[in-house]
Amino acid sequence: MSIVPEGEALRNAIKWISEEHECRPDEKMNTLINKACVRFDLSPSDSEFIIRFYKKGSASQE
Repeated sequence: MSIVPEGEALRNAIKWISEEHECRPDEKMNTLINKACVRFDLSPSDSEFIIRFYKKGSASQE
């Protein structure tokens, strides 16, 4: 995806989720997203952005 989110924490969270998903493909994406939101202290709007970001990505892979 070519969407570049604003905010360092948000970019780091997306990078972390992608790396963790590669290392742990069996872990549910929702779990990784929740962990990232806590780890990077994301706002509710940032959390919603990540959820939509990965929903779009999984929809395009089907």
